[in-house]
Order: sequence, then C-alpha cells, then structure tokens
Amino acid sequence: MVSLRFSAGLRPFARAAVLAAGLLCAGLAHPAFAQAVDPLPSWNAGATKTGILDFVKAVTTPGGPDFVPPADRIATFDQDGTLWVEQPVYTEVAFAAARVRAMAQANPALKTEEPFRTAISGDEKASEEALGKLSSGDFMKIIMLTLESLTVEELRAAAQDWMATARNPVLNRPHTELTYQPMQEVLQLLRANGFRTYIVTGGGQDFVRAFSEKLYGIPPEQVVGTPDAVRFGYDAAGRPVLRLEPAVLFEDVNGGKPEGIHLVIGKRPIAAFGNSTGDRQMLEYTKAGKGLRFGALVLHDDGKREFAYGPAQGLPYSEVGTFTQKLYDEAKARGWYVISMKDDWKKVFAFEP
Repeated sequence: MVSLRFSAGLRPFARAAVLAAGLLCAGLAHPAFAQAVDPLPSWNAGATKTGILDFVKAVTTPGGPDFVPPADRIATFDQDGTLWVEQPVYTEVAFAAARVRAMAQANPALKTEEPFRTAISGDEKASEEALGKLSSGDFMKIIMLTLESLTVEELRAAAQDWMATARNPVLNRPHTELTYQPMQEVLQLLRANGFRTYIVTGGGQDFVRAFSEKLYGIPPEQVVGTPDAVRFGYDAAGRPVLRLEPAVLFEDVNGGKPEGIHLVIGKRPIAAFGNSTGDRQMLEYTKAGKGLRFGALVLHDDGKREFAYGPAQGLPYSEVGTFTQKLYDEAKARGWYVISMKDDWKKVFAFEP
C-alpha cells in the first residue's frame, strides 16, 4: 500500500508525483473500476457486454449491496463450444480417433468394427465429420478403447504431443489457436477481480488437464471433468503409478455438472458459462444461489467465422453441442444471457485482424 503522507521537505512536484502513483495503485487494486482501457475489446457494445461488466463491478464493490468476498467468487466454464471450437467433432474424440488409427495397425479388426471403422475411415476431415454424427455412447467407446493400461502421465504426454501438431480439419488451424478470444478476455477480467475460474466439462478430466493451464491459465486442479477410473499400482521399475481403466466414475454432463462442482469445488459458483443442453443444470444450480448471479450460453450462429448450429432459432441441428429451442426459451425466461457469436463478438479468434 502506498502511503500518501508527505514529508514537509518534499517539493510540490514530488508530492504530486507520489499522489498520482497512489491513485494509480488504488485503481489497480480495484480493476472493476479501471475502465480507461476496455477489458473486453473483442466484444461489441450491447446488453451482454454491459451485463458482464456490471456484474463484475457489483460483486467486487466493497460495501455495495451485491458485494461477494473473494473466497466466494467462483466462475465455471464449460469448455467445448464455450471456450474453444467443438466442431466438426469434440477435440478429445479427434485425439482418440488418431490413437485408434495407430492401434489399427496392430489390430486390423478395428477397421471393420463400428464405431472404430468410422473413426479411421477416409481422410482426417471426412473421418471427423463422420464422427460428429455419432452418438455420445459411440464417442465413449472410442475414448475408452484408447485409455486402457495408460498411466495418467502417459495420457498427459500423449495429449500434449498430439495437441502440439493437430489441426482442425475444417478451419485448418491448430486446435491451440481455436480458443475464443472474447471468452479469454472474460477469464482474464474475472481473475483480475479476484475470481477463481474453473473448467466444468463433459470431456475427460485428465485429457483437459493436460493443456488447460497453457491454453486458459486454468491449473489442472481447477478442471472438473468426466473422471476416468484409475487404479493404483507399480510399474516395471517398482515405481507407484495410477493406471487408467476403461470406465468413468461419473459423466460430468447435465445433472453431473452440479454434482462434479460439489465434489471438486465444494461451493456453488456465482457465475457460469455454457453453450449446450449439457450445461443447463449447471446454470440452474448457479443461478439458484443467494445474491447476484450470472449465467450465459454461447449460441453458435456465425457460419462465416466459425460454425452455425443449434437447432435453436432455426439453426441447423447438431449432435455435437446441441442447443435446443427449449433451452433458448428457458434462458430468456430465467434471465440468462444468450451470447450471439455473430452479434456480440467483434472477433472470434486472436488471429483475426
């Protein structure tokens, strides 16, 4: 803390400089009030941007009616379709399909057995587009096949190696470049104002933890996902390891998201962001708490810069990231913000001019 008490010997100019420094530090201590620089430059002006800024200011203003202590400032974010691209298929499924391709060299039967045949047939683009039409049960079969017998460290290394070179076959960009710049700014704004930000995803917990800190600044312990079953044991050298098994402890989607939040975080969030029917219960749970709360859903309605799918508002239906009209209507009735990618986001990705 900068003291504003002056010694009698300070010249007027020096006193002014110290006063300016003190005011600057005071402003930095309360970033919600420092509006000289737009904290959300990739957002267009509108109700959603204003709603985010007003919420942050309200819950961080000491003495205000909606003030929330820093220990309770928890915000949760779905990942696929909320923080980064999920089309034409979830990135984890694309990663698992790549592993199935390698496994098929030693086990040719995979080339004829579904859903593995779909995962490896044709070129990468055709394969991923076909995968995107499969059911969630098929996704799970593909993922489970590729996990068995790996240690958690081996899975982390494999995911990081794959992410270093893998590209989205439609957008032709590395997956690591396909995080949404507007949402990155929201994460940064919240953390600058004393929030802890968590990923709450239906994706595999160990898979997402492999890159969450590098991509989003969210450490592994703040990732709540679908946890794979693990078993303690020893490797060939006698070192203790956790080895993955082809099963999950619970699915972190729908009602599983509030359950996962309780198990891992232990507190109800005051803000939640999602994009699909799998996030509905997380937003309901968040908004049901006492005091001021914030909920938002990303609507993918920009087929030029990203993808357009719903089927809410007459958009094309998608098995991946389904956003129904029923969910849209619930959002409007409950006062959740619906983020229009087309209208609310000035830019979608950091690499855009």
